Amino acid sequence: MALKPVARRLVPEDVFDQLLGEVVDGELSAGDSLPSERRLAEVLGVSRPAVREALQRLSQAGLVEVRHGGSTTVRDYRTSAGLDLLPRLLVRDGNLDPGVGRSILQARQAIAPAVAALAAETSGDRLAEPMRAAVETLEHAEDSEARQHAALRFWDTVVDAADSIVFRLLFNSLRLAYEPAITALSPVMEGEVDNVAGYRALTEAIASGDREAAHRAADDLLRPTTEALGHLLGLLDS
Repeated sequence: MALKPVARRLVPEDVFDQLLGEVVDGELSAGDSLPSERRLAEVLGVSRPAVREALQRLSQAGLVEVRHGGSTTVRDYRTSAGLDLLPRLLVRDGNLDPGVGRSILQARQAIAPAVAALAAETSGDRLAEPMRAAVETLEHAEDSEARQHAALRFWDTVVDAADSIVFRLLFNSLRLAYEPAITALSPVMEGEVDNVAGYRALTEAIASGDREAAHRAADDLLRPTTEALGHLLGLLDS
């Protein structure tokens, strides 16, 4: 394992981040046993309590299995981890992972039209005014980054209208992964967040209670950016 001493002020966050990197990069495979707490503390130059806390966090994230009084075994995070891991997978060591980014786009394209359709069926015009207000905020935002934030608030309102705890938690996880990359994504997101007419069409489709129109409007709004950015990330990942 290519571990290195940790700056004291970052303990135990850096311990967690380094071990996370070893797991998701495949340096530690499912079924592998981690060194003992004592050995990890020696290698990393930190205290055993810091290592223990990091291991507990890894366990809570579904990355390792900690046996009381025994070894700590790496799990297959692809089958054991949850969406809370997504932000850490998207940006590691300050770099965007193109494959994870493409997966987030694909999930967004699949989920958002379904959320819009459910919002139309569930709430109809109940949240029409909040959605219209969100579109007005988006239209008058000063720059692309501000419009991206306004677009997130718009979708936050749509998710509320759908009244689904599962969609809400999915949206929360996708937003947490997306927000750190807003500045970098501004050039490619500009066309979408500038499409005020598209947001208005989606708002009116939901307000009218038309599931099919809401699904179609959401798909039309997101697809151009999804395809363009997905192609770009594919080139970076090749």
